[in-house]
Amino acid sequence: MSSFPPIRRIDAGELSVAYHDVGDPGGDPVVLLHGFPYDVHSYAEVTPLLADAGYRVIVPYLRGHGPTRFLDARTPRSGQQAALGADLLALLDALELNEPTLAGYDWGGRAACVVAALWPERISGLVSVNGYLIQDIAGSQHPIRPDLEAGSWYFWYFSTERGRQGLEENRREIADVIWRRNSPEWRFTDLDVDRAAAAFANPDYVDVVIHSYRHRLGLESGASLYDALEQRLAAAPAISVPTITLDGTADGNFPATDGSQHAHLFTGAREHRQIAHAGHHLPAEAPLEFADAVLDVAGPPGDGSGTP
Repeated sequence: MSSFPPIRRIDAGELSVAYHDVGDPGGDPVVLLHGFPYDVHSYAEVTPLLADAGYRVIVPYLRGHGPTRFLDARTPRSGQQAALGADLLALLDALELNEPTLAGYDWGGRAACVVAALWPERISGLVSVNGYLIQDIAGSQHPIRPDLEAGSWYFWYFSTERGRQGLEENRREIADVIWRRNSPEWRFTDLDVDRAAAAFANPDYVDVVIHSYRHRLGLESGASLYDALEQRLAAAPAISVPTITLDGTADGNFPATDGSQHAHLFTGAREHRQIAHAGHHLPAEAPLEFADAVLDVAGPPGDGSGTP
């Protein structure tokens, strides 16, 4: 597996964000955003492909992960979608990134979708695994197919104090179980899990994760500073920037679709692709296909076309 250069840090919004910065410092920027329970190594093979193509590639640790830290002990350790989106916007500001391409999956894809929907003028394009990821909190109590509910077992586990204690005591082991369900065709190793699990030692990890899942199920209130953003997200704002959405045909939790269920939520140029044999951890399982999607959205370096 490819290695990253030394970690950099920058104060952005509520956080001191730890991130990797790879490639040409003057190249068109791409921001790659990881999910849960994963870390920046999701992009270990994607990053050099983009850097070699002439891009500047930024790969941050999300709140509650790795060396990223809160600047103030009094800040709520929220994991809600508005917090993730606000973190990403603050990072773009702090790094003075000019219309980057955003790409992500799971939590990171959600952060990218939030920014793309609410601040489209700030970015040039989007790659999102599993389509439109802004959550419908108000509709969270509606049941889904039983087999899909089973795959979301940890949502309900984390809604209990037993689940909080379990996550505190078994961070790596819970990740291993989730990975196996999410990506049944991916032959990952213990080293892969160990590498990601190092990021779960963050002192805010449990609080952020527990809040994320309780909030999305309507079981816990959001932090008041995000109320206005959550109200905007509740309206399911459309994404107008050029976008490629991806589904893995071996995603154990989110069966691949033709993308039509989200079509009305993308009002700009949008293409949907299915990636054979890839699971939920798509950038790590199909790095070439993921990088190709980013390159197709971003266009040639310096081109600024942003058209899939």
